[in-house]
Amino acid sequence: MFLFEHGAPLLKQLSLLGAGALTTLRIFFLTLLFSLPLGLLIALARMAPQKWLNAPVKLFILVMRGTPLILQLIFFYFAPFYMLPEGLRFNISRFPTAIIAFSLNYAAYFAEIYRGGIESIPQGQYEAAAVLGFTKSQTFFRIILPQVIKRILPPISNEVITLVKDSALVQVLGISELFRVAKNEASRVFSTTPLFIAGLFYLIMNWIVTKLFEAAERKLSYYR
Repeated sequence: MFLFEHGAPLLKQLSLLGAGALTTLRIFFLTLLFSLPLGLLIALARMAPQKWLNAPVKLFILVMRGTPLILQLIFFYFAPFYMLPEGLRFNISRFPTAIIAFSLNYAAYFAEIYRGGIESIPQGQYEAAAVLGFTKSQTFFRIILPQVIKRILPPISNEVITLVKDSALVQVLGISELFRVAKNEASRVFSTTPLFIAGLFYLIMNWIVTKLFEAAERKLSYYR
């Protein structure tokens, strides 16, 4: 009887939370898919000697890192409709808006991490590669970038772990991700159990992320 009365509601909660967790994972993976390569492009533009190129990029990084992500989510959702002239107004769906805001925000953080890693490589390695006949692109992708990846893994892992938790911010757009579902269920059943289960979901996801980055660091340990 206990299992019938309490087990079935618990299974229903787990099903709802599982669906919310899938939405969280979609946000997580899509954000990384777009922000990691975009961050590298932004870092290269930030390091460019041309003022017309690096000045707007510096401003972009300042704005994205200097304002709360939750405000950026609201801005990207409402700005196309309320800030454009009447004939140019349009609406973006909630989920694509979240991916755009998250990708641009995290790309700005990743760009500074990339820049720090690239600038930490001694200039002598560029000169040695040039003496050996490597082109600039060959030098960067075959010699510099593998070392940079090794050096930036710890700060990148911190940002990725933060991304798992920041995904809860999309509830401001009404997206039913893990935390929003848990909060709604907790209010419905007058219990903190859904919040506790959601916390376990986040903990498991971050544990997996941590283990993956630890494995990557071990694999690249030959650069020591």
